[in-house]
Amino acid sequence: MSDSSNAQLDWDDQGQPLSRQYGDVYFSREGALGETRHVFLDGSQLAQRCAELTVDDRLVIGETGFGTGLNFLCAWQLFDRLAPVGARLHFVSVEKYPLAAADLRRALALWPELAPWSAQLLEQYVAIHPGFQRLVLAGGRVILTLLIGDALEQLPQLDARIDAWFLDGFAPAKNPEMWTDALFAQLARLSAPGASLATFASTGFVRRGLIAAGFAVRRLPGHGTKWEMLGGRYEGATPRYDKPWYAHPPRSTVRQALVIGAGMAGCATAASLAARGWQVTLLERHADIAQEASGNPQGVLYLKLSAHGTALSQLVLAGFGHTRRLLQRLQPDDWAACGVLQLAFDAKEAERQARLAEAFPTDLLYTLSRDEAEAIADVGLPAGGLFYPQAGWVHPPALCRLLAEHSNIRLLRHSEALELRRVDGQWQALDSERLLAAASVAVLAGAAEVRRFAELPLKRIRGQISRLPQTEASAALSCVVCAEGYVAPPRHGEHTLGASFDFQRQDCEPTAAEHAGNLELLREISTDLATRLHADTLDPAQLQGRAAFRCTSPDYLPIVGPLADEAAFAEAYAVLGKDARQVPEIPCPWREGLYVNSGHGSRGLISAPLSAELLAAWLEDEPLPLPRAVAEACHPNRFALRKLIRGQ
Repeated sequence: MSDSSNAQLDWDDQGQPLSRQYGDVYFSREGALGETRHVFLDGSQLAQRCAELTVDDRLVIGETGFGTGLNFLCAWQLFDRLAPVGARLHFVSVEKYPLAAADLRRALALWPELAPWSAQLLEQYVAIHPGFQRLVLAGGRVILTLLIGDALEQLPQLDARIDAWFLDGFAPAKNPEMWTDALFAQLARLSAPGASLATFASTGFVRRGLIAAGFAVRRLPGHGTKWEMLGGRYEGATPRYDKPWYAHPPRSTVRQALVIGAGMAGCATAASLAARGWQVTLLERHADIAQEASGNPQGVLYLKLSAHGTALSQLVLAGFGHTRRLLQRLQPDDWAACGVLQLAFDAKEAERQARLAEAFPTDLLYTLSRDEAEAIADVGLPAGGLFYPQAGWVHPPALCRLLAEHSNIRLLRHSEALELRRVDGQWQALDSERLLAAASVAVLAGAAEVRRFAELPLKRIRGQISRLPQTEASAALSCVVCAEGYVAPPRHGEHTLGASFDFQRQDCEPTAAEHAGNLELLREISTDLATRLHADTLDPAQLQGRAAFRCTSPDYLPIVGPLADEAAFAEAYAVLGKDARQVPEIPCPWREGLYVNSGHGSRGLISAPLSAELLAAWLEDEPLPLPRAVAEACHPNRFALRKLIRGQ
């Protein structure tokens, strides 16, 4: 796939963009700001609705056709002016051909008055790839979820309740696929009761299609020379979700949480909740955060993708974008977008990489010959491979510290939760002698230690990294290179090399044998680099490194979401063991206020932060940041459900 997945633009004499794909303008030449405010903001009574929001309220706007982001920025500007502190704006927009970053910057320069908002959007507008992409703006007060792809492929995957719809695809005559009965049915499915709708289009078949979908629609005065537009409200029925074991639990009325474990998953969870106004107590058994698997000096943003769009692949792609945008907030010393090269170490891997190169845009990944790979890496290599230009390495403790530094987060060090009790509507975390903290919601984020409190099929896998002192010659390595292991460019005078997999050992003491194994991984990656690092003269017994435990699930997907009472679950849905097609209308027997974010394996940098957003969405009944099927694939109840269906 080429970069034709981005919008192809022409620019007129006034500097305004024209879509080459659709032969249509992105906005009115008679005054784009005036049109947006008349059609979408006034047409949705947005000023009044923002002013009527209360603290902790949220407004969810859905849009067909993100384009230049003008509608989003105008809505954000109005929300900032009128909505109270503590209210939040969710904006969900579908876009088949997103603008390249340079084109978006050029387009938004047309409206200097929006610069305070467009600057924030542009700073976060990186790694915008196919699928769901979440951008957290204004410290979490505003959340933009972009659905990159065809509307009729993306909207059916969305889990949201939309309060206001902006229908702003290209004109029906230019882009009829955006004005179909199938699309209108998706709008109806996603609408909250009484959701408003506004669009510049007034064509008869659009009006009739919206009415048939359940919207009460009326013609309104248009903008400029356009006589009419349409406005309306959804008056149809709200569909019942047909999988009660994956439904949203009741929303907590007390916005206090305790999070057990201050690694990547725990710090990210605390940050996502704190940004939504929650008071969070973060419990860590060690002297500081990121002391276990999240404590390595360098972690790699490694994307293991599938050309077949599996749940894991969709999670990885969305999670990569989310983490990559988070890294914009780190100091340059703590991360580098140097690129990641995955070597094609055999014919089978080369074939897999070729399929991926056909399935994804080139700004995400592309194949390199051996000569091209050596030119990018600046070291000799045994083969070419697949290059991810926007990936790189990060110092995980720095990201954890960034996430945990919020005024709503209280970190309790040397606090190991050994027991959880539900008392008077609160979860109490206790060590052997004392009450550590209490809150209405508890989140288990302590890797495999969550098994103390919930029956989840998690396993620990020991991994050890080696720290190799850089040499003058090894400092030339300019990207992360991966095969069975990985080696990163130097940070603070050291390369990180890893990592071993040991399913037997249950301690965290580094071993000479695993250092020796890591040096073998280095030789497989690059004998040239091994020579530059004097690997043959290094004594494994003298090398520095660290060992920790990855935590993974049987299907290698993380476990994220609300927890149910397993015995009550089996009783409530016993019929599924006889006929999986029968769906009892029984609410899921949740363990009230108990959630989990764990099982990220070796990809926690990519999956844990977005999983924290997913968990916050479950708690707040917000639009999910991932396709519904992916969220279900990560849900804790998947294991209990499988047991029932298999008759276990």
